Amino acid sequence: MKNICLFVFISFFISNGIKAQSLLGNQTTSFTKQDSLRGSITKERFWWDLKQYRLDIKINPLDSTITGSNTIKYQVLREYNVIHLDLQKPLEISKVIQDGVALKYRREGNVFWIDLVASQKEGAIKELTVFYGGKPKVAVNPPWDGGISWKKDSNGKPFIASSCQGLGASVWWPNKDHMYDEVEDMYISVNVPSDLMDVSNGRLLSVKKKKDGTKTYNWYVSNPINNYGVNINIGDYVSFSEKYKGEKGILDCSYYVLRNNLAKAKKQFKEVPRMLKAFEYWFGPYPFYKDGYKLVEVPYLGMEHQSSVTYGNGFQNGYLGHDLSNTGWGLKFDFIIVHESGHEWFANNITYKDVADMWIHESFTNYSESLFLEYYYGKKAGSEYVIGTRSGIKNDIPIIGTYNVNQEGSVDMYSKGGNMLHTLRQILNDDKKWRRILRGLNSTFYHQTVTTKQIEDYLSEEVGMDLNPFFNQYLRDVKIPKLEYYFKDNQFFYHWTNCVPEFNMPIKVSIDNVEKWLKPETNWKTEDNNSQNSKLVIDPNFYVVEMNITK
Repeated sequence: MKNICLFVFISFFISNGIKAQSLLGNQTTSFTKQDSLRGSITKERFWWDLKQYRLDIKINPLDSTITGSNTIKYQVLREYNVIHLDLQKPLEISKVIQDGVALKYRREGNVFWIDLVASQKEGAIKELTVFYGGKPKVAVNPPWDGGISWKKDSNGKPFIASSCQGLGASVWWPNKDHMYDEVEDMYISVNVPSDLMDVSNGRLLSVKKKKDGTKTYNWYVSNPINNYGVNINIGDYVSFSEKYKGEKGILDCSYYVLRNNLAKAKKQFKEVPRMLKAFEYWFGPYPFYKDGYKLVEVPYLGMEHQSSVTYGNGFQNGYLGHDLSNTGWGLKFDFIIVHESGHEWFANNITYKDVADMWIHESFTNYSESLFLEYYYGKKAGSEYVIGTRSGIKNDIPIIGTYNVNQEGSVDMYSKGGNMLHTLRQILNDDKKWRRILRGLNSTFYHQTVTTKQIEDYLSEEVGMDLNPFFNQYLRDVKIPKLEYYFKDNQFFYHWTNCVPEFNMPIKVSIDNVEKWLKPETNWKTEDNNSQNSKLVIDPNFYVVEMNITK
């Protein structure tokens, strides 16, 4: 019954488009039918489960085209005869084959409806092959406005890379472009000119020379992988490698950089084993030992492509040489190596089902930066860094976006989300348990797609309190809670204001230099206090506002 209701709702939603109204006012956002098709689990997606992709493509730098095919293996969950596949304009499908039969299909924007002829019996494992080609969208401002970057290196050779989070992997290859269903394993074959190399996800199986003077690089991903985590990186690369002794044994670490940057990379990429040591301590074993870890130079800032993390930070510390926290601590590490690699745990291991829950990726990974600093420079350093990033918080719209339309929430999912988690850690007030919780997240939801509710419920159970009001405040609202208080007649009065109903977060303060915990609610509370001139200071690790009022 639940699934029937879901499909009725989605059918109405897709047929009509929607207007999403903010809980904070009358502002509305309009979404199109294409947004709904892209962001929802349509009945044409629901009935089949991804098992494997075999992507086989040719990259032609001379005319910026991609041609090739994707063979899709899937299991039938319930009998149906129409498949929903995604491929974005201006790319075109030229043919779809199943069991040797050419299938009929029709295009609706960026969606292809494929009519199946063969019987689709429940439990059966089936395959179909999609042939396609054309000039994919050129990345405008990667990785935020992505696509394919067609650049040249300093020697004039092609330097090409994909980036497509949010926009969708279907911007350059045909697939089931929704995050809820991760493929279980994947083969990636990329044909390029013989003087270039392709670096993609997973392990390199072979390199085959072609009679036409090209080479095909064959990669295999043995772990589940999300759509936007799949990538191509093509250039005049040279490589070096090392073995990292990690929690699960030996991890192969491979590095690919442009020929002229080898010396700089060998120096700067010493950050990688430092990153791995810190994050395995905090989050548990690196999630993709079978596929190894790669760091690959690209012509844009960087991205968390699974087992093929991309890098364009100029071989320098900070974020393009800048400290996002303005504390000095941000120059102690290479932001892109640390942040994008942190996503191997929060994005690639634990992946959102819907991009509206993108905070699960970005808030935890933002906080991973301060945890890296804490591991090497102490708790004070980590705290100062995360507090320093508050200057970038906008509090414009909620961190959680609109579901089922492929819309993410506020950019505050980064620094505000990191400060939310830092605040939660203060509530827990147990550093050892906090580490167990972070590691527990990565083991409990290992290689899974998840919802905000799953993460909230897990944290509530582990912290030992109902965190629903806490998350409503920081994820679903834009107001920052204020601790309003005053001293009068040997009494101390305090409560939460500027907050959601039922907000009841405990908080650590100092009154006249004496540390104590308060348990404010939205109603006023009163305690005895011997001084009319007492001074209250809130622990700065809590992301709240202090307001002393006169009564």
